[in-house]
Amino acid sequence: MALVQSIFESTEQLNSAFCERISHLLRDAIDKRGSASLIVSGGRTPAALFNALSQVDLAWENVSISLADERWVSPDDEASNEKMLRANLLVNRASLAKFVPLKTQHANAEDAVMACEANFAQVAQPFDVVILGMGEDGHTASLFPCSAQIAQGLDLSSKRMFIAVQPTTAPNQRMSLTLPALLRAEHVFLHLTGSSKKDVLAKALAGDDELAMPIRAVLKHANVELMWAP
Repeated sequence: MALVQSIFESTEQLNSAFCERISHLLRDAIDKRGSASLIVSGGRTPAALFNALSQVDLAWENVSISLADERWVSPDDEASNEKMLRANLLVNRASLAKFVPLKTQHANAEDAVMACEANFAQVAQPFDVVILGMGEDGHTASLFPCSAQIAQGLDLSSKRMFIAVQPTTAPNQRMSLTLPALLRAEHVFLHLTGSSKKDVLAKALAGDDELAMPIRAVLKHANVELMWAP
């Protein structure tokens, strides 16, 4: 598989170009089959991108949006990826999109795996666009190297779309798409900013232990486009 690197001089340039690229891919999917799917990640990095994307003139009513992972907290919790999405992406024109949340009423994420998979029946697959981030430890989505569930999450023979994860180096139980689910995508993007993340990526590319740095598994098995700015 290949890594294509799109490097920008500023986050503003990155967000503008990335917004245009995502919009084009979603429009193309809608034109071809009448619907499109967009899987995104949370955190602070994509907020400005999401805000720009929310204002694009697009047939958003034909787009399903969901998350690559979610912290198992209330949707109104500051740590919730859903809360960040509702504030930055599911607004303006994009408020017409069909949002499929990951957080359910189950107290334990392990009990919600089947419910999440059932909910995803309404999301067009293969996913048209998947946007991933990466942590300083090389985790992506909520596939943490420190978790007891990491081998299961990276198992390409797994039939599971979701896995409940308990990191030991980060708070909150999580729900995450598995590696084989993430790979069921037409376009996979890795969205990073800052020199430290570029250094982490260089380290990931220099080795092959996927359990130590799960982002390596995505880079090995998917065609990935890096979107990076300082």
